[in-house]
Amino acid sequence: MNKLASRRAFLKGKVLRNDQNSIRPPGADAAEFLELCTQCDECREACPEDIIKFDTQGFPVVQLDAGPCTFCGDCANACPTGALNPEHIAYWPWRARVAATCLSMNGISCRVCQDICDHRAIRFQLQTGGRAEPVLDTDTCTGCGACASACPAGSVSFERHTPPTQEVAL
Repeated sequence: MNKLASRRAFLKGKVLRNDQNSIRPPGADAAEFLELCTQCDECREACPEDIIKFDTQGFPVVQLDAGPCTFCGDCANACPTGALNPEHIAYWPWRARVAATCLSMNGISCRVCQDICDHRAIRFQLQTGGRAEPVLDTDTCTGCGACASACPAGSVSFERHTPPTQEVAL
């Protein structure tokens, strides 16, 4: 019986759901992560950026507002169970999203997220009334979190991004 459906976990009040909104460490397979992870703490200890924390159920999550991820792979390489696979690090499904609480969107001059983004994925488009709205290029964004950790208003969050499928013309 797996962790998601164990009777013991249920009786302890630990009913687990496969939470698609939790940002798991790089290399995590969303379908198998909760089943394979033993909560051993090896990934957190291996993270040189110290951005891996634990959710309320004891599973590792990446807190990108605490600092950026360099995608070094140390967490996946330290994982003894295969819950984090080093071969899956290249696919990181998370992309930044800027909320309406953004200072610039509210007339306060701020471009911190644009300045910190090494990939130049965030630009600002001038609007009337002295405002500027952030424009995010999801194809360029790596989801590293540098913008989130630098944002003074905490307006950057992350959402799962699914790249559009390309049809092949015959």
